[in-house]
Amino acid sequence: MKESMNQKTTYKKLILKSIIVTLLITLAIAFIYAHVMKKEAIETLTKVDAKKTTQLVFETLYSAMSKGWDKQDLENIIKRVNNIDKEMIVNVYRSEEVAKQYGEIQKDLEARTKNPFVGRAFAHEEIFNLIDESTIEYFYPVVAKQECMACHTTAQVGNVLGVIEISYPIVDLKVSLSSLINFFVVFVIAFSGIVFIALFIKLDKHLVKPIKNFVQNVNQISNNKDITQRVNVENEIHEIHSMQEVFNNMLDSLEFQFYNDELTGLPNRKRLLETISNKSNAILMILNIDKFQEINDLYGESIGDEILKNTAQLLKESIPENTILFKLHADEYAIYYKSDLDYEQIYSFALYLNDTIENNTYLANNSEVFINATIGIAFGSNFLLNNADIAMKLAKKKKKKFLIYDASMNVEHEYEQNLKWSQRIKDAIYHDKIAPLYQPIVDTQTKEIVKYEALIRMIDDNGEYIAPTHFLELAKKNKLYPQLTRIMLDKVFTKFKKLPYQVAINISVQDILNDMVHKTIIEKLQEYKLGDRVVFELIESEGIENFEEVSDFINEVKSYGAKISIDDFGTGYSNFEYLMKLKVDYIKIDASMIKDIDTNKKSQLVTQTILDFAKKMGIETIAEYIHSQNVYNAVKKIGIDYSQGYFFGEPTEL
Repeated sequence: MKESMNQKTTYKKLILKSIIVTLLITLAIAFIYAHVMKKEAIETLTKVDAKKTTQLVFETLYSAMSKGWDKQDLENIIKRVNNIDKEMIVNVYRSEEVAKQYGEIQKDLEARTKNPFVGRAFAHEEIFNLIDESTIEYFYPVVAKQECMACHTTAQVGNVLGVIEISYPIVDLKVSLSSLINFFVVFVIAFSGIVFIALFIKLDKHLVKPIKNFVQNVNQISNNKDITQRVNVENEIHEIHSMQEVFNNMLDSLEFQFYNDELTGLPNRKRLLETISNKSNAILMILNIDKFQEINDLYGESIGDEILKNTAQLLKESIPENTILFKLHADEYAIYYKSDLDYEQIYSFALYLNDTIENNTYLANNSEVFINATIGIAFGSNFLLNNADIAMKLAKKKKKKFLIYDASMNVEHEYEQNLKWSQRIKDAIYHDKIAPLYQPIVDTQTKEIVKYEALIRMIDDNGEYIAPTHFLELAKKNKLYPQLTRIMLDKVFTKFKKLPYQVAINISVQDILNDMVHKTIIEKLQEYKLGDRVVFELIESEGIENFEEVSDFINEVKSYGAKISIDDFGTGYSNFEYLMKLKVDYIKIDASMIKDIDTNKKSQLVTQTILDFAKKMGIETIAEYIHSQNVYNAVKKIGIDYSQGYFFGEPTEL
């Protein structure tokens, strides 16, 4: 890149170079033209000048001769002329005819016989010689005219009577002023024209065309909506190259943000979709960190982010070189392995990844944190992402470390059933087929019914009740759950308006945060005045992430006399601190600890711990899932306040 940059030029250098080259060319032309002018001046203007000087000499001599001056007088005139300029020489040679009439002079004879230029001049030829471009020599034939006949009686008009030779150096060359002006005008026009043409050609090649190509490249990228393309305009200009680099760097940044996860820098889901679109045989693993939300809640999001980054680094170090690691949403990763491994190799690879993650230790607030992961695996060339996702979700459902997708999973049928159930829920809401059933809650010591829990049911076309396990979670996914809660609130408050019992109504954090459900609860409390006989059971397994909102809700309903119970205590977020902060009235101990409390020592120990804490806090306890006499006896023995289960009665209408 540096070498390429060194080979580039700039517009400043380009224009300067063009002007210098143009100037040199113009000066060369001017130099040549000056030589031409000089030659013309020498050959034309100087010749004319020499001729005029010669004629002036002749006229001087003629004037002297017309006055009767003799040969000696004429020689004196010539000497005086030669003394005017030491570097100028004037010679006059008489013809043979004149010599016969007035007497021979030796130098005239030698010139006529030995100097060819003199001979040519006597033959009526004007001779102009340039001697080494510094001295001129001119031979002028003096031709007889009519007035010459008075002295030269033997001559005829037109005869050459003599030759005047003049020679002098070229020092101050006379040049025509109009020629100089014309030359200057031509020079300026030529220089301007050449500069314009040179700049036009250079700028068209190095500016206009590169910018045009640059714009075309940018438009092509924009029209194709493909940020993986780059502008590539071949040019020699630094500015264009810099502009191209800036634009491509911007595309690099956009492409990275578009195709990479911000936290880990790994390729994201978009890049994965493009990678698997080539339909090549490959293996795809989707790895999901189990219960990652709990880590975020317990340690904070900053610790959670560090764990995600460290997990990404751990996976990078654990996968083969020819694999690609992707970061999907939240706590999921994908591993793309373009290879034809057999089933056993895939199995071993998945087991290795699982062990690597489980054996790794993270530090959070000076505490060691261990994580587990669930892996869904698919191989082949079609539906890799969909199949791997199905395998991962099924592995979580079956509590497996990993599963390899096969057609027998037939999850498509489950999806089809979900669609049917969604429609059934909507129809049940529309046709008023959502109804509460009520299960009794008794005083553990006396078995006397003191309250009921309202449990939601759906009524099918045959009038049979459908348990919430079939539709409640699906209703939450399809945003129908708030409608079900409002229906339950309306029917339960209406039913217990004239009954002397307490009634427990299950609500979730989702209900508390929903404005319409929240409003309905307050309206019912105000309308029916049943606050002292209503218990709102918070489903603890869903977690209490929005603690302040939940606390505000509890304080609000308690102002109407309502009570609060924590459902399924002992699972999920079993946190005694919550109990103190939320000021709950009841704890319903989870069925997983009650169902075998008569035989399971661990269940007895945990339940006793919860009971002791509750008594100290003034919180009453409820044991659910009492299904036998032995379980009831164990619950009664340790002192739980209330009991609920099929042993006392199943959910029914009232």
